[in-house]
Amino acid sequence: MKRGYFIGMDVHCKSCNIAVVNSAGDVVHRAVCETAITALLEVLEAVPRPRSLVIEEGPLAGWLCRNLQSAMDEMVVSEPRRNQLITKEGDKDDPLDAGKLAQLHRGGFIKRVHQCQSLEQAVFKQQVAVYHQRVGQRVREGHRLASLFRRHGVMIRERAFVAEADRPALLARLPANAALRETITWLWESYDAAVDHEEKWRRRLVGLAQQVEVVRRFEALPGIAWIRGATLYAYLDTPWRFASKSALWKYLGIGLQRKHSGSGPERLAVPWQTNRLLKSTILGAALSAVAQGENPFADLYRRWIAAGLSAKLARRNVARSLAATLWGLWKNGNVYHPEWVGVVAAAPVAAKESR
Repeated sequence: MKRGYFIGMDVHCKSCNIAVVNSAGDVVHRAVCETAITALLEVLEAVPRPRSLVIEEGPLAGWLCRNLQSAMDEMVVSEPRRNQLITKEGDKDDPLDAGKLAQLHRGGFIKRVHQCQSLEQAVFKQQVAVYHQRVGQRVREGHRLASLFRRHGVMIRERAFVAEADRPALLARLPANAALRETITWLWESYDAAVDHEEKWRRRLVGLAQQVEVVRRFEALPGIAWIRGATLYAYLDTPWRFASKSALWKYLGIGLQRKHSGSGPERLAVPWQTNRLLKSTILGAALSAVAQGENPFADLYRRWIAAGLSAKLARRNVARSLAATLWGLWKNGNVYHPEWVGVVAAAPVAAKESR
């Protein structure tokens, strides 16, 4: 059991509920404090040392972590889904939530969430996130248009109306209804604005990525261009947060979890709870590397296919090899060397993986 004082803080925009628990599990102090750094420090620094603060991941977590951790012996940002079943048991309100959070930390049941340690890195990550949000907005606008066409028997996809020259022919396929055609025209305006915003953010992000030395080394790998390199750099933050490449693979959503019960068969499968953006980024990079053809990752793919793996598992193995290579050059400060790829990874290690 840990020793000292454990501070649980339920964070809101205007105020924070604070509960302090001692080593015996007794709540020794409660407070409600304005969500301001000076006010929070005044309350937190009154708690005897050693003191440990735990909050849940959320929009304010990074800001609080950067500004409060210097006053703490330990600062923990926890995964709220891990806490959910326990914290929802019994009565629930903000003061009780803070106390339960402190008790979970005292017992060692908290799952940590990594936070960017510098403001510059946090802002870079936010800019990467905005770009991907712009991509999502463009996709949603395209789906909305395609769905409206489909309701009138015109089966098309987004690529059918990307070029303005193709749009009059599509309008002609719709019923001769002025309101319907006006709606389509307005939706095209929203779609064009989303495309324009996405392209502006893409150019901005590429320019920022080209200034980051680590991303420049990432970009040399097959399948990883500036956007994917910037995304991996921003969301992974540092290679030292992962104890092994297996931990990295699980965080990326391409690692394996073992499932076994009783006398039943043992199964290996990828985790279903994962960062979807990172997973799509590394799998997309693997797909691009294979499609490019003449590189070590494409060679590995062909060898795994020849060994009897399905195309899906072979691509996932390529993603693992790509992630391990990226992680290694990031840690060691090396540049990409094609001859180093696949020296150990050539065997079909995932042959038992659940399909």
